[in-house]
Amino acid sequence: MSQLRELYQQVILDHNRSPRNYRPMTDATRKVEGYNPLCGDHFTVYVRLDGKVITDVSFQGAGCAISKASASVMSSTVKGKTTDEAESLFRTFHALVTKGPEDADIETLGKLAAFAGVNEFPARVKCAILPWHALRAALEEKGSSVTTE
Repeated sequence: MSQLRELYQQVILDHNRSPRNYRPMTDATRKVEGYNPLCGDHFTVYVRLDGKVITDVSFQGAGCAISKASASVMSSTVKGKTTDEAESLFRTFHALVTKGPEDADIETLGKLAAFAGVNEFPARVKCAILPWHALRAALEEKGSSVTTE
């Protein structure tokens, strides 16, 4: 178990240091800002859709290692998925970070499983889920900003 935790920590550190898809997207079809007033995490998530397929996702902003890594892994994971698949991943990821790995379908998460220990730190749950709420709002066209409050 400690080797698995170490691997998960390495994934988070790697995506924090070298975030994937960290860039503005000038041709985004949707864009939503996410803000966590508790800790100051602030990201903009950009999405380009072709029908119901997410053809590209990127993000920009600043936040803690957990939120930046979550946005990075999220953007890599949902690219090429349908909006329904992304919604299913949102629900599975949300269960993982709020309730723990025993209530989540770990096999469908891939690198997102690196966030399995977040539920042990309640203050960090909002950090991990912030980019996901921004993505969900973009996909559902529910305004231009979301907060974790």
